[in-house]
Amino acid sequence: ARANEVLRNMVEAGFLTEGQIQIARRNPATPINRERETTPDFYLDWAFEQVKALASQKKFGSERVLIVKTPLDTALQRHSEQTLENMLRQHGRQYKVGQGALVVMDVDGAVRTIVGGRDYGQSQFNRATGGLRQPGSSFKPFVYAAALTTNPKLRPTSTVVDQPICLGNWCPQNYGRSFSGSMSLTAALARSINSIPVRMSLEIGKGNAKAGRAVIVDTAKRMGLTHPLTDSSSLPIGAAEVTAIDMTAAYAVFANGGKRADPYAAWEVRNSSGEVIYRHDRDTPPKQVLDTRVVHDMNFMLNKVVEEGTGKRAALEGIPVAGKTGTTNGYKDAWFAGFTGNLVASVWYGNDDSTSMNDMTGGTLPALTWHAVMAVAHQNLEIRPIPGASPANANRVASGKGPAADQAQAPAQAYLAGTLSRRSYEVLGDIGSLFQTVERPIWTGKAPEAQSSSASADARRQVAMP
Repeated sequence: ARANEVLRNMVEAGFLTEGQIQIARRNPATPINRERETTPDFYLDWAFEQVKALASQKKFGSERVLIVKTPLDTALQRHSEQTLENMLRQHGRQYKVGQGALVVMDVDGAVRTIVGGRDYGQSQFNRATGGLRQPGSSFKPFVYAAALTTNPKLRPTSTVVDQPICLGNWCPQNYGRSFSGSMSLTAALARSINSIPVRMSLEIGKGNAKAGRAVIVDTAKRMGLTHPLTDSSSLPIGAAEVTAIDMTAAYAVFANGGKRADPYAAWEVRNSSGEVIYRHDRDTPPKQVLDTRVVHDMNFMLNKVVEEGTGKRAALEGIPVAGKTGTTNGYKDAWFAGFTGNLVASVWYGNDDSTSMNDMTGGTLPALTWHAVMAVAHQNLEIRPIPGASPANANRVASGKGPAADQAQAPAQAYLAGTLSRRSYEVLGDIGSLFQTVERPIWTGKAPEAQSSSASADARRQVAMP
């Protein structure tokens, strides 16, 4: 069916005649076993959809042959895929986990890497862009950001009290099933205390938790969470479902000083004559969605999560890192989302059928995977400071050789779209045609049924863990 669709598109685009496609139909291609093959298919599938969306917005006029320059770094993509697979192979049985996903992007939204699962040949469902999963405590930064925005007197050093709180008959517990009393706001985030964001929803709403949650949802949406966030008492501790790519984009707002960072795959588009007909940096400038004061305070606290809290395993030697772990009720999802002054990345682990893992928290495999990928991604980069976090290592060039090694001499104008090398891919036709590398056959897939938003209402109202 897919082959016939492609052939029809090629006839409409003028690349084949009806007679030629009849011959092609009588001599179908032999399917190739793609299992365990390391190619950027998850990225290219998503990029094709992005280009189709731009075409539908008439960004390319009437052009039907397009050459697209993307921010994809194939070496980093390969390393990311291998890292995820190695982690699952080595630790999957111990943790009873079968899948994972990750996204790496520049702080402006240029997507460098997408790993939508452990094996594209086995399952083409892109868990990074289409898998809606509960983020657990990795959602809390949006709550804190909303609280800092609505109450300018609230600062990282402000004292908060971790004590029992109930909304109706729901009383959230901490991961350790105990309460710690007075602590700083920074410590509450670093230790992933659950009572504090729930109490924040009341304070933001001036005694009305539902009104407070509406402000939190608005903050999260402005920062880049594009899917509807289901309201519940446990929304402040991560019960609403998100995708990894949206989480990465939303955390990029912290990394870039407060500007919206919509993920993009098309940095530059040329027509068949080689003329530039679209550049991402000529689009409307991104909006400031978070005040710089809030950004600085959030980054100070998120940096402490990695230095002193639940995200220690994500720390990079000599490079400031900020981020947040996330673990959902029943160990169904585990996350680490974080950033440096250069790059942002999110890592998710779980099972397609939402069965529980074996005590996996965001501070274990997700943080370790984030570390392994980002350590390579930063090799030979000029390290930029995180706004509001320690600038001690700013402007240092990370040592070592790796996928990022070729970026050191990249022209300054390339920064907006990312500093790693780029590859071009042809898009044949206008909307709904071909998008492929020379060696890449067309292949589509659909999500496993169990991957849909099937978490029960009870699961959305339970304990979020670090």
